[in-house]
Amino acid sequence: MLKEILIYSVSTVLFLLLVFYYMNMYQQNSYRMDRFWRWFRGDPMPHLFRKAKVKFVFTHRMRRLFCVEVILFALLCLLSPWAALAGAVLCPFVMMVAAGLASPMEKAVSRWYYNDAAKKLAEHKGLIVIGVTGSFGKTSTKNYLYRVLSEKYNVLTTPGNFNTTMGVVRTIRERLEPYHQVFIVEMGAKQVGDIKQICDLVHPSVGIVTAVGEMHLETFGSLENVRKTKFELLDSLPTDGYGVMNAESAGIASYKGGAFNCRVDSYGIDAHRCDARAANISYTASGMEFDFISASGSEHYKTHLLGENNVLNLCAALMVGEYLGVDARHRQQAVFKIQSVEHRLSLSRKGGLTILDDAYNSNPEGAAMALDVLGRMEIPEGARRIVITPGFVEMGSAQERECRKLGERAAKCADVLVIVNKVNRKAILSGALEAGMDEERIICADTLAQGLAEVRPYMSEGSVVLYENDLPDMFK
Repeated sequence: MLKEILIYSVSTVLFLLLVFYYMNMYQQNSYRMDRFWRWFRGDPMPHLFRKAKVKFVFTHRMRRLFCVEVILFALLCLLSPWAALAGAVLCPFVMMVAAGLASPMEKAVSRWYYNDAAKKLAEHKGLIVIGVTGSFGKTSTKNYLYRVLSEKYNVLTTPGNFNTTMGVVRTIRERLEPYHQVFIVEMGAKQVGDIKQICDLVHPSVGIVTAVGEMHLETFGSLENVRKTKFELLDSLPTDGYGVMNAESAGIASYKGGAFNCRVDSYGIDAHRCDARAANISYTASGMEFDFISASGSEHYKTHLLGENNVLNLCAALMVGEYLGVDARHRQQAVFKIQSVEHRLSLSRKGGLTILDDAYNSNPEGAAMALDVLGRMEIPEGARRIVITPGFVEMGSAQERECRKLGERAAKCADVLVIVNKVNRKAILSGALEAGMDEERIICADTLAQGLAEVRPYMSEGSVVLYENDLPDMFK
């Protein structure tokens, strides 16, 4: 009897420890069982005591899933203590079964929420809905546009990373008020049709496509599918709508398809073929200055932001601001007030170090820009430029190639390279070595904490440290 009680106790404790860990990973994989399964196959051992970089949120959906898991575990306990122990050890499979059982209920709940949000939108007459999508740059562009339009309008925007259909639904149901005049909707996608699903809900009249790149190729399958999905936003605009797209993005510039239903303008840097462009970009002690040139003329802007990608994101915001009647003086005022988004190439000081925090970036183009900024920064004699990165994830067959390029770029811009985690180590290391970086200036670490400990002796007064992406360390 005592033995059985001990087994039940150990099983219950183990189950509770594991169930929240795997629920967190299920949540971080967007509640997609196919993505969770790919992640689990790559790293089946639980890391219970590793600090999570993305905090688990015990949402209503997670509570419902937890209840189903507890019921399944209780049934195993009724069978025998050994069945209970097996259920605890095989917790991820119990969770997957529970998610399958809860799926019909979740679909019904989601459908009710969706219809309720659609009804609330339909009752909000005169609301200007703006969609923002792209392989990268959409969150920054959304935030910059919010600041520009707030000079004239009462604006609501989807918070944080609420860029899925249900995230948009939640924003509408919980935050949309009758006094809002503009609703900016960030639109994320993992597969063809995701953007269209959001557009069918919110019916945007203005759309921005920031970039088309090799992101999430594991689920999209090809760059053409990525482009098709991002352009679902432009395709959904009415004939009297307005769209803008980034002509500097190779995935957009190479588009050979037909015309869109409405006016769609392009923007770029020093590109006269574009409808609007940024020129004369210069770096200052507090950020950047540049000229914005459009059909209306040339305007000079000052910003605390860094990097050409941020200039491009500002161009998109300025074009829409101009289209919606925000005058030049207020646009300039808004741009000057914009602060860096945390973890997106934000600049800060820590002791004698300058920190470039680009941890939330996860794409090759953004990383190239961050490394370019690092290389341009002036440092005193004896100081070093340091890059800390684990590379990229979810890039399918392109991942190894892009991580190798990351190593090559780091070798040209940095004095010390810290490669965190084993996921992309071989590719980044090969790229850096082939580009001529001394092996003694490369540190390979299994975790971020280990990498920081080993690179600390190189962090002399005046050094600049670039944190480039942190997703792989969260997942493995």
